[in-house]
Amino acid sequence: MANILIVGVGGQGTLLASRVLGNYAVLTGQDCKLSEVHGMSQRGGSVVTHVRVGQNVLSPIVAVGDADIIIAFEKLEALRWRHYLKKGGMIVVNEQEILPMPVITGAMEYPKDIDSKFAAMDTKVLYINAAELARECGNVKVANVIMLGALAKNLGFKYEDIIEAVKMTVPARFLDINLLAIEKGYNVK
Repeated sequence: MANILIVGVGGQGTLLASRVLGNYAVLTGQDCKLSEVHGMSQRGGSVVTHVRVGQNVLSPIVAVGDADIIIAFEKLEALRWRHYLKKGGMIVVNEQEILPMPVITGAMEYPKDIDSKFAAMDTKVLYINAAELARECGNVKVANVIMLGALAKNLGFKYEDIIEAVKMTVPARFLDINLLAIEKGYNVK
């Protein structure tokens, strides 16, 4: 059983990422349950998706302290949801910082010690500059797929299977750039 939490802010593609993972699970003969929490996603608010993969998944919800993996499309969201990660788990973090409204208005400051908090945890942290890699692809909106590619490589997913999952999920008009993004993420050093 794998418990995965995908976190970000509205518009970063957490829902698409969860659907790609769901299709990957189906392709590899596994059961998968997804649960999407949108929150204030239309206004750049926090979005979280629960993904549970295994042989007989009964519930779509990942419990606090039970996530094997957190994929965070933004650093503050990684910090906000880290209590879901179990000891020895892995967190994949996009290095991008998107300022929430309280920071923009000056009511709060963006935390400066996020990396040290991750370093203090009993976990593997994989940092990816997905926003920059997405710009290299020609569209910043594919950062989510770059993150999935990096995760797939780190988890030992067969490249052909994750490519097929992307093909099953992404609309045809966006397929080429998303295939480029999955390749770029899969080849991150």
